[in-house]
Amino acid sequence: MNLTQNTMKTYNTLIIGGGAAGMSCALILGSAKSKPFAENKEIGIIMHQKASALANGVFNNVLGLAVGTTGKELLENGKNHLATTYPHITQIEKEKVKKIEQKEGVIIVTTNKNSYQANNVVVAVGPSNLFKIEGLMDFVEPHQQLPKAKERIQLKNKNHLVSNGIYVAGVLAGWRSQFAIAAGSGAQVVTDILTKWNNGNPAMVHDSLF
Repeated sequence: MNLTQNTMKTYNTLIIGGGAAGMSCALILGSAKSKPFAENKEIGIIMHQKASALANGVFNNVLGLAVGTTGKELLENGKNHLATTYPHITQIEKEKVKKIEQKEGVIIVTTNKNSYQANNVVVAVGPSNLFKIEGLMDFVEPHQQLPKAKERIQLKNKNHLVSNGIYVAGVLAGWRSQFAIAAGSGAQVVTDILTKWNNGNPAMVHDSLF
């Protein structure tokens, strides 16, 4: 995705991170496209997969995944699943978020290549102590549920909400580093966003054979 300096793409929701939490967010948001309150919503995901902790994993204990599924396969299959099933969601590759700021009622997300506007942002990158997104550093604290020796961090939040319109999901939200937990955290954030879009009425998305 190439944007000129004078053009700033606007998203209703922009997800940062293409791991378990971020991809779960994107897939469920994508599946909500038939809901009246989710129609015509612009959704994007900045993939941020290069340093994903999933890359070196093998998943033998995750419901629905074949034994021996590797993290590398999972990341690639997730991208293909999203592109094939929900092509209306924009996948932004090879960009790293440098800054997030709230300005005049919107959130500005600045990467190493572009700037974007969003009404909602979901931060779902890893909990490395090398985390350096300007505008979020005041929310950084030591991770409360991982060994101190690992020197992992989390973002201060209340039920995934960091500040107005900015959510955190996955291990960075303070959860333990299990795939199913991180994915569930991403799903919870999505239902919060869908509920907001639905004028505060609880909203979930379920596919059905009938």
